[in-house]
Amino acid sequence: MRLLAFETATEACSVAVLVDGEVLERFEIAPRRHAELALPWADELLAQAGVAKSQLDAVAVGRGPGAFTGVRLAVALAQGIALALDRPVVAVSTLAALAARADGERVLAAIDARMGEVYLGRFLRAGDELQTTGAETVVRPDLADLPGTGLWAGVGTGFDAADGALRQRLGGALSSVDADALPRAGDVARLGARAFARGEAIAPDRLQPAYLRDNVALTLAQQQAARAARG
Repeated sequence: MRLLAFETATEACSVAVLVDGEVLERFEIAPRRHAELALPWADELLAQAGVAKSQLDAVAVGRGPGAFTGVRLAVALAQGIALALDRPVVAVSTLAALAARADGERVLAAIDARMGEVYLGRFLRAGDELQTTGAETVVRPDLADLPGTGLWAGVGTGFDAADGALRQRLGGALSSVDADALPRAGDVARLGARAFARGEAIAPDRLQPAYLRDNVALTLAQQQAARAARG
């Protein structure tokens, strides 16, 4: 299995190449430099792995949720490369890639969505597999639904958003919190390879980003309301 992966949905830019289970990755917290870095990194990693683009089986991509421009960039890159090579794409939830960073069988992945909200997903780990439980949402952290029974490992910047409101909301349901973790292309590649093996690859023109927000930009009045809600 030879797979190229992109993850640019947050302030981190990350690209990875997976070859027969081994992953090479570039990762850097580089706000506003994703478009500058992603393609050169891809060429560099493919050369390092000794793999030509024509030898790729698929392209995997973190489809979001996350920053609108970052999600859009990753999807455009994956579509463009896959179309040029006549290869399929594998869409991977950015929240699932983030959840892969955490230990434990129950994981709550949360990304700071700005404007007083977080992107939130719940996952159950069974061996190497991550299974989502319920729909991924964008929500005010102080209004997030409490998880089910048992303790959950929290991971992602959403746990520090809005002065830690999500951490306070979930309280004793959390066994641990890693609020510094960011999604990485290496995890997108690993999850993408498993999805490919399950037959979940799709044609590039079917790839859709997951923004979760219907309105990417809030109106001025909504922004003011969000600030007021944060106090």
